[in-house]
Formats: sequence, C-alpha cells, structure tokens
Amino acid sequence: MTNLFLLIFGTCCFAYLFWGSRILPEERWQFMASMPRQRRADGPWDGTNLTWYGFFSANAYLVAVALFLLLTGTLALPRSAMALYALALLAICVPASKLVARIVEKKAHTFTVGGAVFVGLVSAPWILALFNLAAHYGGGTSLPAFPVLSALAIAYAFGEGLGRLACISFGCCYGKPLDQNPLWLNRLLGKWSVCYSGATKKAAYASNLEGKPVLPVQAVTATLYVTIGLAGCALFLAGHFATAFALSITFTQLWRVVSEFLRADYRGSGRLSTYQWMGLLAIPYAWLLPIWFTSTQLLHPDLRLGLTSLWHPGLLLGLQALWLFILFFTGRSAVTGATLTFHVNHEQI
Repeated sequence: MTNLFLLIFGTCCFAYLFWGSRILPEERWQFMASMPRQRRADGPWDGTNLTWYGFFSANAYLVAVALFLLLTGTLALPRSAMALYALALLAICVPASKLVARIVEKKAHTFTVGGAVFVGLVSAPWILALFNLAAHYGGGTSLPAFPVLSALAIAYAFGEGLGRLACISFGCCYGKPLDQNPLWLNRLLGKWSVCYSGATKKAAYASNLEGKPVLPVQAVTATLYVTIGLAGCALFLAGHFATAFALSITFTQLWRVVSEFLRADYRGSGRLSTYQWMGLLAIPYAWLLPIWFTSTQLLHPDLRLGLTSLWHPGLLLGLQALWLFILFFTGRSAVTGATLTFHVNHEQI
C-alpha cells in the first residue's frame, strides 16, 4: 500500500508542477481577482489585486499540513496534539515570512520562504519540548521527537516544492537570463528556460526581463524538493525517522544555497546572502539535534491509520480555514494596483 500511495501522490505532484511550470509565466496567471477599495473623484475605483501567488501558496500550505498530520497519524499520535503543534509552528512561521524579509531585504511588502523555514527549524524542536513538558506535568503522553520532526521536514519539502508555483505565477525568485550564464549551464537547463510576460511580473519591473529566457530555477527547485519529499516519505513509512529528517533538511538547504547563485533577483549584498547563511547553518543544527532529543520508542507506521486519521470534520474544516487565511495573507498584492470601472449591459436587461 505504501508504494501505491507514493506512486499516486508523486504522480499528482509532478503533473501539477509540469502544468504550472508551463503556463504560469503567462501574464494572465498573475491576478485571479481585483476587489474595489475606494472610488476616485473622477469615477473609477482603486482596486486591490488578489494574486495566484496566494492561491498556489495556500495550496502548498494545505498539502504540507495535511501530509504532516497524515504521517504523524500513521503512528497513532494524538490528532489534537499534532494539529495544535502545527498551528503553533504556523503562528511563528507565517508572520516570520514577512518579518524576516523586512529585516533582511528592507522590504515591507514581500515574503521569504527561506527566512520562515530557518525560524521554523530553529523553533520546532523547542516547541515540541514545551509540548512534552506540558504533557509531563499534565499527565499526558509525550510526543516522540524524531518521528514528529521527520514528518515536519518532509511536509516542508513538499510545501516549498509545490509553493514554487506561486513564485512562477508572480515572476519572483527568477533565474538569471541565459546570456549571463556559462555555456555548460545553458546546455544543461537552457532548453527548459522560462519567459515571463506582463509588465507587472516581478522579473519585468525589478530586472527588466520580460520576454527574455531565464533559467528555470523555480521549476528545478520544485522538482527537486518534491523528489526529496517522496524519498523522505518512503524512509518515514519504513520507520527510518532520523534518516528521513536528515535527508530532507540536508538536501533542501544545500540546494537553497546553490540555487541562489543561479538567481537574478536581489538577495542582499555579499558573496553569500543572509538566506544562504541560514541554509548553511540549518544543516549542522539539524544534525546536532539528536544530541538533545533522543528517543527509545520503537514505532511502526501504519499508512491506513494515517489516512483514516485525516477523515475528521473538525480537521477538514480547519484545513479549509487555513487555506483561506493563507490565500488572503499572501495573495493580497501591495506592490501592484488596479483601476476598475463598472457599467450596465443594457442589452442583457
């Protein structure tokens, strides 16, 4: 059953990425709606744009949280405790995605996945320790450290991988133009190059790259992270929790460091950006965690149990609420605007 699950899930993820990588650079896939905000004196309305960036980000968060709950559900861990733990992490990481970008990039209206991941990785074990401390004094059951952290790392790999479609739709996190790369790199990735259309894509207004072929960094990242996530899932479901955790964190963060050398968007001054340093520091930090968080529990994942654990009305409603929150939190564009006019179609009356 595990192999079938991984085959179906992986096929769906890769089909989703293939579809998005092909069509999302088009201009029409940046804005999904515009909402009137205030009427001008001359008649038209100023509007707030709701972007596909928010839609695809919400999808990624939804899949990541659902997968985390599924994997921890395979171990019969308390569903309410896992949902509360995920909520506590989201309460830290989601605001951090804006706060870290404001500190590092000096920009108030942008998001950083790298910064949020680093904050989440640093805080996740200690939040888990607080949960276990509360369980100890409250007479509850302690949560096993590495199975939970492993499920979290795998869910993150899928979340960031699928979330790269949001970057493609908005035209951010874009690669270098082909004419600025070594020949061997263009031979390797040039045939999958991306051309963004639309003056409101970030690649256009920030780097004047509209219509110019650039390296498909987002698509490569998405494919690599989903592949790492699938490998991590296989290891997790086989009971190799620490290995799954180390694999997921090590390779995703190594690629974060490497991929920034292939990007053309501004990531800060210096030979290594702040986000690259975060990625580099995350790896030894993750490898040192077994020193502080040891576990003697022998757990055997049961995929059927995990799939069944997701079928709960409260949990499903909570996931829907999370999707809506992320849609509006990340999807309301502050760096673009809209001018709206309305009229009556008299022939339709």
